[in-house]
Amino acid sequence: MATDIQVNSSTGVDGNSYTNSVSNDELTNDDFLTLMITELKLQDPTSPTDSAQMLSTQMQMSTINTNQEMVTAMQSLQQSFSQTALTNASNIIGKNIEDGNIGESGINKAYTVTSVESIDGVVQVRAQEMLYLENKIKLTDPDDSSNDILLDYNTAGEIIDANGNKNGSKIALNSPGDPIIKDGSLVVLDSTNTEVTDHNYKLAGLSSPVYSDELIDIPFSQITKIF
Repeated sequence: MATDIQVNSSTGVDGNSYTNSVSNDELTNDDFLTLMITELKLQDPTSPTDSAQMLSTQMQMSTINTNQEMVTAMQSLQQSFSQTALTNASNIIGKNIEDGNIGESGINKAYTVTSVESIDGVVQVRAQEMLYLENKIKLTDPDDSSNDILLDYNTAGEIIDANGNKNGSKIALNSPGDPIIKDGSLVVLDSTNTEVTDHNYKLAGLSSPVYSDELIDIPFSQITKIF
């Protein structure tokens, strides 16, 4: 039963006290029954309360109470669904996804998921777009192939040494990450863009994705592929 109920009353001509209004934001159905019984006890015998009107008011109170309970239950259910969806979405962290959008190259954009979050009840994934796959190269020691060194190169094909510095040589590329192969060998250029025919650079048989620096948010419902 609600507490802190504010009741406004006045004294009738017969000397009895009559209720004018009741104020409380947390009145329950039981409170109304109590008030109704009290009102019946104190009603003016010459002007009795309309029982049909009281019954109608009681039905309205019951309907309001039922609707409030339903709203509370639906809110709880929605929160439960949101938590379940967030838990399910967390399973794709670290995986690659597609959202159906086409990139400039004409193929589906691909992303790697870094985190998931729920924003206003909508589960979204935060991901980095994969710009292209970079084919790794290696510098082979002609005397000992076990000393092969894996090297990177930038989008211009400039070879980066183990210390992160450009070493002056460049891999000729068809497109970013796609080295040109001629007669089964990498095409390597020197600092003047002249082809070097005698070199020890080879494809390493490995590839790694190159990512955009920006993170984007994608609604979980828009994901079309997980791989």
